[in-house]
Amino acid sequence: MPPVALWRTGLLLSFLCSCACLEKECVVGIVGRPVSLPCVYPQLLTSVNVSIEWRRGEEVVLKSVWKRDGDVEEWSINRATTPADAALTGNVSLQLPTVDPTEHNTYYYSLLVISGENHSTELCTVCLRTAAGFSSPLLQREEAQQGDEAAFMCHSTGGFPEPAVYWLINNTEEPPEGSVRTLAALLPDSHLYNITSYLTANISKDASVSCIVENLTMNETLTSTKYGVKGSPVVGRASEALWIFSTALCVVVGAMVLAGLIYQIHLDRMSNRKKNEYLEQHPNRGYKRRCPDEEEEAEEMKPEGKETDV
Repeated sequence: MPPVALWRTGLLLSFLCSCACLEKECVVGIVGRPVSLPCVYPQLLTSVNVSIEWRRGEEVVLKSVWKRDGDVEEWSINRATTPADAALTGNVSLQLPTVDPTEHNTYYYSLLVISGENHSTELCTVCLRTAAGFSSPLLQREEAQQGDEAAFMCHSTGGFPEPAVYWLINNTEEPPEGSVRTLAALLPDSHLYNITSYLTANISKDASVSCIVENLTMNETLTSTKYGVKGSPVVGRASEALWIFSTALCVVVGAMVLAGLIYQIHLDRMSNRKKNEYLEQHPNRGYKRRCPDEEEEAEEMKPEGKETDV
């Protein structure tokens, strides 16, 4: 093999190894949670009058000065810290109290040790990847604009970064080209994503439809599936017949109750009218008559008159 080819091969291998090392050292930070970027420097135990700096790109995130008397002065932004026992253990990992999503989900942090006349040495480089889990996809069927087509909507919220969305028919078949439309909305306050995907295609009535939301940074795959997308015609007809029967039954029962109420009102009116007519024909019916026995007793109880001679 020519020397130039060997040189190119070696350069490619070294580049791949470098990328693999960086990939291995990446730390996944969950949005809203604390995260630690590891770095251990045992030589710090014997070092005096040195300072360390954690940087994100060119920005200094944290700076600590180690003085001869053992005191440590620390300055940071966004409340970043190092372990309190760093001087005893050499553990100078960068601790971030919370992870915030931004337009980029990958950052590289580096630790530099500065000693002597501003002589700096880079000790650690750590990759931080920002991520947040999405909600379980909500899969719903919608009304299609064309007669024989089936329409579906898949919705998932609150994740980061923007995920990949896939559709499968019967767990293996990809939908026809042009039948899927996916929208990603970046929330301005939280910088998280809401995903909405639409599928419109001719799908058999007994087919299953699956919506898959994949977040590679979180190593997260969420799936939602609907079976029998158009439903069974027998079940549909039975449900419709049951609804018609229930409605008719309610109407009949309501009519019977109303008829019974009207008939009862009619009976009450007839009874009152007959009673009034009877009272008009017998006006003294309400007075009590004396029995003959009672009249005889009353005559006997009258005092007898005293006869006098003239």
